[in-house]
Amino acid sequence: MIKAVFFDIDDTLYDTSSFAKLARRAAINAMIDAGLPLEFDEAYKLLREIIKEKGSNYDKHFNVLTKRVFGEEKPLLIALGMITYHNVKFALLRLFPNTMSTLIYLKSRGYHLGVISNGITIKQWEKLIRLGLHHFFDEIITSQEAGVEKPDEEIFKLAIGKMGCKAEKSVMVGNKFSEDIVGAINTGMSAILVNSTLTESEKEYIKKEDLKVDVIKDLSELRNIL
Repeated sequence: MIKAVFFDIDDTLYDTSSFAKLARRAAINAMIDAGLPLEFDEAYKLLREIIKEKGSNYDKHFNVLTKRVFGEEKPLLIALGMITYHNVKFALLRLFPNTMSTLIYLKSRGYHLGVISNGITIKQWEKLIRLGLHHFFDEIITSQEAGVEKPDEEIFKLAIGKMGCKAEKSVMVGNKFSEDIVGAINTGMSAILVNSTLTESEKEYIKKEDLKVDVIKDLSELRNIL
């Protein structure tokens, strides 16, 4: 019987993909208006390349951008980019429709709730606080704290240990098959894929390894599984 339910954050509890693009585009426009000597498409392409290179959790994308354009960091442009990005991001920050009701239901049923997330600890806490979700979770485990990222088993083991629960009585809910699902199963946990679909190669992997993976379209479906 499942006792602990762990969640990923981005694109699991709230929709990050749709607003991130809008926030980045707004930041680039603000920087160009303030003197960034690039056309929008060129600047946006460069920012995307930097994000891909450094990772989405890196917190100095705009620093790198100005340094590559000017040969040195430009504090004014960096600050404009960061503030515009965060203002737009937080204005658009929205939970998926059934996130709150599902968490309330799980807590009322006595489940222990936790987060396992790749990212910087402060940034992950900031997201949960702004979303009004931080009170729901007993433990928040990040890759920064663990020293490894999902799907490494050590981050899952750390989370289970902090929760004081056994792997076989824990489930991971996330939107990324390779990070959330495979990592959890390799640790002995159950796994549920949400807000995503399996590719053919992932289906073949599941069949080959004889894995049990539940796939749901909405967090509210957890009520029928747990």
